[in-house]
Amino acid sequence: MANTKSAQKQVRNSYRKWLYNRRVLGKMRGAVQMVNQAIDEGDAEQAKTLMSRAASQLDKAAKKNVIHHKKAARLKSRLMTKISALEK
Repeated sequence: MANTKSAQKQVRNSYRKWLYNRRVLGKMRGAVQMVNQAIDEGDAEQAKTLMSRAASQLDKAAKKNVIHHKKAARLKSRLMTKISALEK
């Protein structure tokens, strides 16, 4: 348990940030998971439509500093590579 008043405030703030980051990460992971599921099923059209939502969620998470912007770019690139391979 925190001893000083400022340490107690820091605990409260870090908990709020944890909840916020958890919500943003959950939306992001869900969107990416839906794209991966469509790819596994072999449905390129569905994967393409879901990819726009996943890219948006990745960009939002990067903008809010929940994930690094290069991680967002890497994940988008890998998903698009999988979709492109599926279309061929």
